[in-house]
Amino acid sequence: MMFSEHLLELRTKAGLTQQETAKGSKMSLRAYQNYEWGLREPKMTALIALADFYDISLDELACRTWPKKPEA
Repeated sequence: MMFSEHLLELRTKAGLTQQETAKGSKMSLRAYQNYEWGLREPKMTALIALADFYDISLDELACRTWPKKPEA
């Protein structure tokens, strides 16, 4: 799953608007929209703000599982 798709999924599952999510993660609406639409990749500060807002780890936010499973 792409990062932008995951952001959309998190937001819709929480029943939030883009405006509410942007405000809750202390970023502009346009910045959040750019991340959700896949137009820009967020900087670390924005990733941390989004993870804190959703109360999840950075790994969860990035759809990353740990430990990595060995490749076959």
